[in-house]
Amino acid sequence: MHTNTLEYAKQLDQKDPLSHLRKEFHIPKDKEGNEWLYFTGNSLGLQPKLTQQYIQQELDDWAKYGVEGHFEAKNPWMPYHEFLTETMAEIVGAKPIEVVVMNTLTTNLHLLMVSFYQPTKTKYKIVIESDAFPSDRYAVQSQLKFHGFDTEDGLVEWKPREGEELLHMEDLETILEEQGDEIALLLIGGVNYYTGQYFDIKRIAELGHAKDCIVGIDLAHGAGNIQPNLHESNVDFAAWCTYKYLNSGPGSLSGLFVHEKHANRKDLPRFAGWWNHNKETRFNMRQPFDVIPGAEGWQLSNPPILSMAAIKASLDVFAKVGMDALRKKSIQLTGYFEYLINQIDSDAIKIITPSDPEQRGCQLSVQVKNADKRLHQKLTDNNVITDWREPDVIRCAPVPLYNSFEDVYRMVEILKQELNDI
Repeated sequence: MHTNTLEYAKQLDQKDPLSHLRKEFHIPKDKEGNEWLYFTGNSLGLQPKLTQQYIQQELDDWAKYGVEGHFEAKNPWMPYHEFLTETMAEIVGAKPIEVVVMNTLTTNLHLLMVSFYQPTKTKYKIVIESDAFPSDRYAVQSQLKFHGFDTEDGLVEWKPREGEELLHMEDLETILEEQGDEIALLLIGGVNYYTGQYFDIKRIAELGHAKDCIVGIDLAHGAGNIQPNLHESNVDFAAWCTYKYLNSGPGSLSGLFVHEKHANRKDLPRFAGWWNHNKETRFNMRQPFDVIPGAEGWQLSNPPILSMAAIKASLDVFAKVGMDALRKKSIQLTGYFEYLINQIDSDAIKIITPSDPEQRGCQLSVQVKNADKRLHQKLTDNNVITDWREPDVIRCAPVPLYNSFEDVYRMVEILKQELNDI
């Protein structure tokens, strides 16, 4: 049987041990009732069918118990964030003491930099990818300014080589060899939002620590996609959103990781609030601040339960399958997607994401010749949901939880037709 046929794609779905998971998600449909081909889980994940039930449970308990829901609800609100910790820790390869769900991503990055970006007059620079997600760039620039440093001088960019899109680890080594004594912090996106390149996080930590730098990772495009093994990587901190591959709903809460080696460091500067105070004496109200060990020690406020209920719904789906099985399917699904795109006879597009599965998650970034946005619009008109990132990339993410091999085949057939028409 030919591998680039619908029959073959359907056969792959029949053999897929995770194909049943698709039924656990709401797939958007067009006016005629046909399911969209949804390839934007890297921007906003689809809604698990459990989500409405989980949120409704908290609404019912709020109606039934009022304030007593903090203790009497089916899932008591006081410790609610703890219900998320174990599965979230498994997803990112961490110990439970290293993980907490709180706030939103850039807020968490700032709170972490309060503790871990401690510049001196001679060691103050921050390294980011040259094409880091804009929010990260703005965050570190504002941190530099807050500490009285010039952003032009203080921001060091890890750049692709001339005429290339991807980054080389050797170039980061060179930056650290030449400027390491002046660099205080590396804040790197574990998976680059634009190219989809997945970096060797452990190697980055080794390079940074060799020069006495703090190493932080933005896992917005990594959590629920790749297996970052955060504890083993030895990075100092990380943060990620939960509304992409973790399917928790638009603008939902963020995950935060602080390595166990910092768990009991009461000397670290931090912003404080009542929720990172000792749980045993929190409600005594008049006690001096006594910080909780581990990642929970970065919390500030009591958490938004309705948002956490949506996260819990998604995490319960993840817990049923585990990241090993999801990653295995993801490598196969993305590999099939790449294979089909490469079969298209056109010089108008090319994949800039690395071919090596160890250097990517499920996102493929398709670069369009002459930055022709018409192709993306044509896909959208055909209910193929991808996203366009300036200047010239269509980002496509076949998510192993709910995308099928048939999705991939049908998407590429439409892409092929539209390329021919254009």
